Amino acid sequence: MTLTRKEHDFLGELDIPDHLYYGIQTYRAKENFNITGIPISREQRFIKALGYVKKAAALANRDCGVLTNEITEAICFGCDELIAGKYQDQFVSDLIQGGAGTSCNMNANEVIANLGLEYLGKKKGDYEFLHPNNHVNCSQSTNDAYPTAFRLALYMKMTDYLKILEDLEQAFRKKAKEFNQVLKMGRTQLQDAVPMTLGQEFHAFATTISEDISRLQEAQKLILEVNMGATAIGTRVNAPEAYPELCVAYLAKESGIPVTLAPDLIEATGDTGAYMQIMGTLKRNAVKISKICNDLRLLSSGPRTGLNEINLPPRQPGSSIMPGKVNPVIPEVVNQSCYYVIGQDLTVTMAAEAGQLQLNVMEPIIAFAMFTSFEYLGNAIISLIDKCVLGITANVENCAAMVMNSIGIVTQLNPIFGYEICANIAGEALKTGKSIHQIVVEEQGLITQEKWDQIFSVENLIHPKFINR
Repeated sequence: MTLTRKEHDFLGELDIPDHLYYGIQTYRAKENFNITGIPISREQRFIKALGYVKKAAALANRDCGVLTNEITEAICFGCDELIAGKYQDQFVSDLIQGGAGTSCNMNANEVIANLGLEYLGKKKGDYEFLHPNNHVNCSQSTNDAYPTAFRLALYMKMTDYLKILEDLEQAFRKKAKEFNQVLKMGRTQLQDAVPMTLGQEFHAFATTISEDISRLQEAQKLILEVNMGATAIGTRVNAPEAYPELCVAYLAKESGIPVTLAPDLIEATGDTGAYMQIMGTLKRNAVKISKICNDLRLLSSGPRTGLNEINLPPRQPGSSIMPGKVNPVIPEVVNQSCYYVIGQDLTVTMAAEAGQLQLNVMEPIIAFAMFTSFEYLGNAIISLIDKCVLGITANVENCAAMVMNSIGIVTQLNPIFGYEICANIAGEALKTGKSIHQIVVEEQGLITQEKWDQIFSVENLIHPKFINR
């Protein structure tokens, strides 16, 4: 027989299994919001952030003379347990929920209260000694505690993601160095353009990732401004004098994240502009990563009837009917992860637009979209690095052969013959199937072999110099 305790709220009473640290409001939320099947416990940084928020609030309330030392110590004990990663299974509220995050906030309040009660030698549910609302939620509202915890968790999540991006950048730089002397044909609009090296191509991949790292670092700073102390709508109702400033100072100290108090708490309570900026920047990153994966699939296409310039590490058989077929499964799964992020950008946009008056009640879906986007794309990038990029090899001879057989190399002769003559040479090559060398040197004798060798040396094709007659 399961032991229970009776808890009540203004809607009535419920029997709560006594082994649970959460209480009646979380119990109702669990029944009401079965949306994603993903509880907030999946976002460990969010639980940790809630611990920081509640601890900072308790310490500030103590300094303001609102909470006793004994109550503060008990609350801090519960918070430290959460910060240490314990009791994750007690956070059962669905990530997507109504109520602007109230269920998440109360989930934390109830768990911390019951941990604190045990610390004081009391039983779970003995809220007369330590109450989830009166004490743990003292001088707070969901409308400042939830967004502040969300911002802390998002900051930590972005920090982890940026490290993953840095690893991707370095992986591309490593390949750029390895392929530095691999001559190949550059292409525009899928048509032959001018020669380059495979190293230059991979170096460009590294550069574009580096740019996104900088943009995300800039955007990350936007969430350092928090509305803690705003309480319900930003007027500081029920908060003692100097509490907001003290609370944010403690929050920065405890978390190690340099948060600051928003100058206009009413504006900050309803504003979600920082989330849109960050999500838009992540979407940009996803688009560019997806483009790189498209390139990797094209460059490895074939092997006999495609470009076949690079080999991706074979990861699994590619067909249930075609023997020997190997698909570029890692770039493909990264593509799909990028599409998810691109879609979630629209989710954040619509949720931000749906904010009304002094509060945006859609913040839980914003949190869900951003948490999952950073997690899924981060996981995809780790796979891209470990299972694809680091194992890429070059088909050196095939790359070089395609360069010298390409009509595109006629562009190198523009300074000598001019555009019109080069266009005629290209046209004849297209019509007859002859090489540019065969037409220019062997048949028409327009330049000497020595001049040809100068113009079409590997060094000059990689780092072109202006050469005329």
